[in-house]
Amino acid sequence: MTRQGEIHRVTGETDVKVRLDLDGSGQCQASTGVSFLDHMLHQISSHGLIDLDIHAIGDTHIDDHHTNEDVGIAVGQALAQALGHRRGIHRFGHFVAPLDEALVQVVLDCSGRPHLSCNLQIPTQKIGSYDTELVKEFFVAVVNNSGLTLHIRQLDGANSHHIVEACFKAFARALRMATEIDPRRAGAIPSSKGVLEQAGVVG
Repeated sequence: MTRQGEIHRVTGETDVKVRLDLDGSGQCQASTGVSFLDHMLHQISSHGLIDLDIHAIGDTHIDDHHTNEDVGIAVGQALAQALGHRRGIHRFGHFVAPLDEALVQVVLDCSGRPHLSCNLQIPTQKIGSYDTELVKEFFVAVVNNSGLTLHIRQLDGANSHHIVEACFKAFARALRMATEIDPRRAGAIPSSKGVLEQAGVVG
């Protein structure tokens, strides 16, 4: 069973291509024109053991918002595609990631019901040239297009880079836990209802 997703999203603002393999080894090629976002995508790939190939061309001469959001949308859609009907997966995942003084908890459910609860308190407006408010916007886009229920809790932290990187690392490990195949499920859908929402459609 291959669990891969491939999305090509073109708008008047961006051209984004995403290939994703849930059963990869952490290989990542990320070229979005937003250097800090590339760095965070590498965290998802490396710590989630997800192979990612992401290329984006966007209107970064204006700012990074459209590219950041559209990459999140395409990643979410590719994830939903790779999960399919979500048969046999663990479904739930959680992780607490430290990075020096920062500590971030992520809990998620591959429920098919998009929800984000995020309490990151990032002390600076910028990390390099990257607007830190775009961190939440990236996860909003991923959640709405993948059908994840996602809770992000900052437990400690003073350095903006450390806080955000710990968040992405915790997300990667929680996603890895949730999407890995549970041999005891024997391919069944992990719900007492016998069905999970799939990209907004019951099936």
